[in-house]
Amino acid sequence: MRKNYYRKLAFMGMLLIILFTFQQYTSKNKKDFSGVKFITKNTPSLHLSVFDPNDLDWKQWQNLGFTEKQVSTILNYKKVVGGKFISKEQLRKCFAISDEKFSELESYILLPDNNKASQSGNFKNVDKKEITVSQKFNPDNLSANDWLQMGFSEKQAEAILKYKNYLGGSFVSKEKFKECFIISDENYKKLAFYLLLPEKTPVNFKSFAHNDHNEKPKIRYYSFNPNTSTITDWQALGFTQNQAKVIVNYRDRNLKGNFKDLEDIRKCFVISAEKFEELKPYIQLNPSTTTANSTENKKLGIKQEKTDFSKTDLNTITFKQLLEFGLDEKSAGSILGFRKKLGGFVNKEQILDTYNIDKDLVQKLISICPLNTSDIPKYTLAEAPEEWLKNHPYFKYSADKIIYFRISNPDDKKIWKLLKLKPEYEAKMRLYLQ
Repeated sequence: MRKNYYRKLAFMGMLLIILFTFQQYTSKNKKDFSGVKFITKNTPSLHLSVFDPNDLDWKQWQNLGFTEKQVSTILNYKKVVGGKFISKEQLRKCFAISDEKFSELESYILLPDNNKASQSGNFKNVDKKEITVSQKFNPDNLSANDWLQMGFSEKQAEAILKYKNYLGGSFVSKEKFKECFIISDENYKKLAFYLLLPEKTPVNFKSFAHNDHNEKPKIRYYSFNPNTSTITDWQALGFTQNQAKVIVNYRDRNLKGNFKDLEDIRKCFVISAEKFEELKPYIQLNPSTTTANSTENKKLGIKQEKTDFSKTDLNTITFKQLLEFGLDEKSAGSILGFRKKLGGFVNKEQILDTYNIDKDLVQKLISICPLNTSDIPKYTLAEAPEEWLKNHPYFKYSADKIIYFRISNPDDKKIWKLLKLKPEYEAKMRLYLQ
């Protein structure tokens, strides 16, 4: 019993010695952190000033403290809501802008508080500079400083002057002045009365000043029969390819293949009165022979030659030939109308995109007929004519943006980046670009 007691006592003594030794060791090696101070990284404070979120570009949003992904989301959201923020309430709904960030920016935003205020015109906390003008003026004579004094921002003044240079150094007319992307409808109404410009744009006006020096080659007229003239023949007489196509389609579709008299030719809307007078002495047209040919052929039992569709180009095929192939008038008219708007088909699949057609029959047609695309006009985004952009089915919805962007960025790659289109839309547009 005593042995067990002493053993336990010895064990407890040894345990106490070990604990005491460990405590002494840790106390010697314990470091004093009382003088240590934590350094926090100071984020640079934003120097904010009033701004309209509709005027901010990619970099300016980043300067407000947003990441690239956030900026991308904000700009996409802007497109979704119609291309323009109309109130703070609407902007706040963008999930890329946190409540904390919005609170930081709110007092600087030049927008009405809510959508109702925007619609009624009761803008609160908006100090946007008003456009003021008191006397009539010619905008061609104004400098950047003059536009600033009128109430436009520096960037707006710069864009207005670039637009003037794009037009060739003159706004030309009130119509063209109104088309300037920077000038809103509201501001145009304020300025219109004071503008010393003609109301309408001259018919012969060209959008690109650098093309004005290109003189049109003199046309050598010759005697011709308008009922047998091809698209190439009409082009040789001074018409563009599109105009020539319209004339041929007008003859073959509306007049069933024949101009009966000079009045029929005069009525074709792409032939101006001046052009008709130039052509008139050279037109060889005998109404009696044109109308009598078909009846005479019937009497003699002469059959008209059938079209060899394996040699008929889909870009020159006529209304008459489409009917001959088996299409109804509605389908034939839709195909030719769509081809006219496009300026010609670039690939056969486009024809299947035409509305109101018998797709099975058209599929058979495009499998037989060849397609020549060599005569289709193609441009760059920076050089494409304004009228062409606004009328082409693939470009018209982006035309205003293209025209605006290329004023400051006359480079196709930059314009594509700024447009940010869906891949399928971009692919269609590229078919008609150099």
